[in-house]
Amino acid sequence: MPSPASPNNPQRVALYLQDKHPIRDGMEYAQYAESRGFEAVWQAESRLVRDAIVPMAAFAAVTDRIHVGSGVINNWTRNIGLLAATFLTLDDLAPNRVICGIGAWWDPLARNVGIERRKPLLAMRETIEVMRRLLNMERVTFHGEFHNVDGIELDVVHGRREPRNVPIMIGATGEKMMEMTGEIADGAVLNYCVPPEYNLEAMEQLERGAARAGRSIDDIDRPQLIVCSVHEDRKVALDGARELLTQYLAQQPHIAKASGVKPEVVAQIQSTLGWPATKEQVRAAMHHVPDELVQRITASGTPAEVKTKVREYVANGATCPILYPLGDVKLMIDTFADGY
Repeated sequence: MPSPASPNNPQRVALYLQDKHPIRDGMEYAQYAESRGFEAVWQAESRLVRDAIVPMAAFAAVTDRIHVGSGVINNWTRNIGLLAATFLTLDDLAPNRVICGIGAWWDPLARNVGIERRKPLLAMRETIEVMRRLLNMERVTFHGEFHNVDGIELDVVHGRREPRNVPIMIGATGEKMMEMTGEIADGAVLNYCVPPEYNLEAMEQLERGAARAGRSIDDIDRPQLIVCSVHEDRKVALDGARELLTQYLAQQPHIAKASGVKPEVVAQIQSTLGWPATKEQVRAAMHHVPDELVQRITASGTPAEVKTKVREYVANGATCPILYPLGDVKLMIDTFADGY
């Protein structure tokens, strides 16, 4: 369900943190974002660098109002009982402030750690059903292809026994996953590094899925990750985003495909980058990413320019920009503190 805008900011806006900053700095940024009217802070779980749960707990512990979301964890590597218990625990720390963003992960990382991502739609559907029932404090027996549980429930002896209000959002990219999100999830965490017009097809897919469940698009929250590189010097801002794009277009091919990036550009970048990529390799490959691409799939530039770009994503269906700051985090927060 959509969260209301903060009284300090009539438009919904959120902060996205990944691994560019020490966790204690992230805690400070979460506090600052809360003070400036941001509605949520989302923590990435990407590559093999930082899990989402520990930072989420840290952010929740030092804030009072801001929502805390996973953006996104995967549905393959955590036992379903432990997954539900983890979000129950986070909700104990920050009641009614926790959001579960979950996605189907991506290759080659999944494959490289021994996960075969077969039947991703069915696997996600089973995960959402069992997790939702567990967080509703039901006793669950479920025998599916991916989850098999017998009479389990969240074993709360010392704590709240009532059902937990933890919205479950799917980080969908492909058409079929997006449709299923509209059918079964509380919302879609729309991907980053895509142009604003990507949202138009996503809205159609979400609407088709929602209709299957007797819902409308307005019942589906649609926060969207957006790379945001803001600086008074436009060149500095574009170069900040270019470095990130170089790495992600090479290592996350599903994002490159959704972005409409030419395969030959991806191949050129991949020929330079190893796994994991070093900072030197990323910088050596940056020249393959032109300004036009940076401006098309990120919000990068001066404060006025990034606000204009974010408005395009919202106009095309995003309900709440989740801004991934590159560069001065507090400058970006200040830029959007009064809306966009």
